[in-house]
Amino acid sequence: MHDDPQKREITNRRHFSFRLNFFFFIVFGLFSVLIIQLAILQFVEGPKLSAQGSQKSTRSVKIAPIRGNIYDSSGSPIAYSTSTQSLYFTISPDFKNGDSEAIAAKLAEVFNKYGDKSPEKAMTTEDIIRQMDLDFRRNTISTPRRIKTGLTNDEIAYFSEHKAEFKGIDIVEESVRNYTKDTVAVQLVGYLKKFRGVRDTLDFYKDKGNEDDPQLQYLDDEDVGFDGLEYMYQDILRGKNGLKTYPVNNAERIIGPVQITNPQKGDDLYLTINRNVQLTTEQAIVDQIKKISTSSSKAERAEYAKIGFAVAMEVNTGKVVAMASMPDYDPNIWAGGKISNEDYKNFSSVLNNGTIREVFPHYETDKERNQHPSSLVPPGSTMKPLSVLIGLNEKLFTTTSTYFDNGAFFFGSKGHEVRIGNASNHVYGLLDPASAIAHSSNPFMAKMVGNNLYEKYGKKGVDVWDNYMKQFGLGVLTGSGLRGESKGTIDYYHEQQTASTQSALVRASFGQQARYTPLQLVQYASMLANHGKRMKPQFVNEIKDADGKVVQTFKPEVLNTVDFPDAYWKEIEDGMSRVNVQGFDGVTYTYERKTGTAQSDVAGRRADNAVFIAYAPRENPKLAVAVIIPDGGFGGWGAAPIARKIFDAYDYEVGLNGTPGKLKDQANNTANAGTDGTTGTAGTTQQ
Repeated sequence: MHDDPQKREITNRRHFSFRLNFFFFIVFGLFSVLIIQLAILQFVEGPKLSAQGSQKSTRSVKIAPIRGNIYDSSGSPIAYSTSTQSLYFTISPDFKNGDSEAIAAKLAEVFNKYGDKSPEKAMTTEDIIRQMDLDFRRNTISTPRRIKTGLTNDEIAYFSEHKAEFKGIDIVEESVRNYTKDTVAVQLVGYLKKFRGVRDTLDFYKDKGNEDDPQLQYLDDEDVGFDGLEYMYQDILRGKNGLKTYPVNNAERIIGPVQITNPQKGDDLYLTINRNVQLTTEQAIVDQIKKISTSSSKAERAEYAKIGFAVAMEVNTGKVVAMASMPDYDPNIWAGGKISNEDYKNFSSVLNNGTIREVFPHYETDKERNQHPSSLVPPGSTMKPLSVLIGLNEKLFTTTSTYFDNGAFFFGSKGHEVRIGNASNHVYGLLDPASAIAHSSNPFMAKMVGNNLYEKYGKKGVDVWDNYMKQFGLGVLTGSGLRGESKGTIDYYHEQQTASTQSALVRASFGQQARYTPLQLVQYASMLANHGKRMKPQFVNEIKDADGKVVQTFKPEVLNTVDFPDAYWKEIEDGMSRVNVQGFDGVTYTYERKTGTAQSDVAGRRADNAVFIAYAPRENPKLAVAVIIPDGGFGGWGAAPIARKIFDAYDYEVGLNGTPGKLKDQANNTANAGTDGTTGTAGTTQQ
């Protein structure tokens, strides 16, 4: 049966037919799957793959943004950006290092023939090769290298006409940071450095390298804020990158037109700084240092005075109208985001803002520097109005209490008494709190405030004192937001541990045992003026975009308040109004003030530091001022005359009583001009 050929043939045909049908079914299934996958690829993943393919065939070069400008309160520029043309070199895939010398020599020839002939602009072949960064120390292979900035018109014209001869060369428009030559608040404004030099230094810039948006990504050669307002408002001033996008083939050659997205200019800052008040403050410090360091008067002479600091802040707004750290410098030395070794050596001592940080005078050696006090000095007798407020608020005495100042107060264990005396061993007799401020009595403060506070609280008295200090902004940050601001230094806790609680409180009561910044002192002075509101220092009035539209304004901000009875404030005002000072003769406004002669022990000698706080006018305070001249002697001699010039400048520019003095002058000039017939709308020229 199995051998029947006919049946075997029929069976084989059936099996073949089944296998053939099964094969066709499998093929059909495979083709169906393939068609479905092609449909998915084309209609579902197609746009995505097309975009990826396009991305792989295009290259983008980021163009640095144009930095926003910084203006003073009147709209006069302090820091501004100008455009310049720079030459960049991009390494192509077929570039050979051996070609670099030929390209560099050719570029050097053009630079020497058509470029700026000044020595600082001259470039040798070696300079150009160094800028090419052929060993990739600063850039990746695809990053364009900046060879030269500040191209002349002749250089631009030559490279434009001979573009084909310079493979990989592009001319890019960039912005350059400029600062006014009259050095307006330079340490407050700050300066710029290269991004590649700060991205690993400041935490703020560490995250910038992770930005996905190409318009927000930082460039290695970009200039970024490193200090002051340039750093504080970096994101606002920066703007957005431009993009230069071009298609390339597999050989990385450009195969189509270039598309340009222009950079977006950053927003502009309009500061609270009044240019004329600021410049007056700076010059007043310089003049006063020169005067007291060379004076023939024994009482006034301060031969070691070299540096000075002053801050003027509006009492009810917190607006800082002047902030001077002197000597200052020309910030244009940072042009290009770097500074020469010679300039750094000469100006390192004045780069930092002494009104918020500790800075020292310039001396050749550290040993010499350490023989002089820094910008952080004790408040001295400027602390006494607050000491009286504390004593009154703690019920240690009343406004009518009296103390007989016989010239000294003694404290400590029997046989080991410590004497606290007045300056020049003065004896002031019977004093009430206001008189103690007026005469600056150390024994009154030591006995009635420091010692009484110790007797009331014991060891906890230092904590009570510290709490009051912090409420008045002393020993804490002012809230300015400036990078590197110091809290000051507190020594009364150390004195408590190494000496005694009594000693700590007694010495703190008349302004020792702590060191504070000028900005802290002016914030404290403004609290005395406005009766207990600690205002946040403001440096910016408003922010405008490139079209001049206001995008942000700032309102006064109260950080904390202190509530004392009006009688307490009146008591200290009575005392401050009777403090003797130099340089305020003939003022047309009322003012409250307190002098201080803060002592610092430096390298075996005791330095007298001039400190002064004041506010004006007395009835409706508008401006508070703090001045510190390290090694400046008595505050009434060394610092007070500077404050007078600041008040006068503010009165003229803004007006302590509401009307700027310059408007009165303008009105008088107009009236006089109309009278003599030389001008005026109603007048005619007389024959």
